[in-house]
Amino acid sequence: MKYEQALMQRADSKCELCTATSALAAHSIPESPQTNEDSHILLCETCREQISSEQLDLNHFRSLPDTMWSTVPAVQVMCYRLLKQLSSESWAQDALDMLYLEEDVKAWAEAGINDEVDDSEPCYDSNGVRLQAGDNVVLIKDLDVKGAGFTAKRGTAVRGISLTNNPEHIEGRVNGTRIVLVSKYLKKM
Repeated sequence: MKYEQALMQRADSKCELCTATSALAAHSIPESPQTNEDSHILLCETCREQISSEQLDLNHFRSLPDTMWSTVPAVQVMCYRLLKQLSSESWAQDALDMLYLEEDVKAWAEAGINDEVDDSEPCYDSNGVRLQAGDNVVLIKDLDVKGAGFTAKRGTAVRGISLTNNPEHIEGRVNGTRIVLVSKYLKKM
């Protein structure tokens, strides 16, 4: 790419997110107000793969609280977007709370964030563990299932749960019947 030489010089031949030195390439930051090297960052192969994947590796991006202090707006934007994705982790949320961006840089950073980000409240089990769609849980109490004519017994495993709009309820299949369960009577497996 035509910007790689300028980026290599700017970044001292290191990944601008994790400081790796191998397999470096320019990466364009979407929604950029410019189309020059200021709209690109230098990334290693691992960072490029992680950014394009659905699930981020938390340990790989532990350096973001240090990297976010870069004076390069494109790096700040990418750090902001990644920290937003990882904001369920306390360290990432703390870093996001400390991050200051100029108004134009913040507008650029927020323009690239998926509009479909889930703003709903998280769902927690009886122990305060956050539940995600697809998790497996166990009932910690016998529950009468209204309208189905049976009792879901304590210790019953519910696999592959689905979240609902209500953070206190999940959906799952018990005895072959899809039912809504109250999350405070569940424990994540």
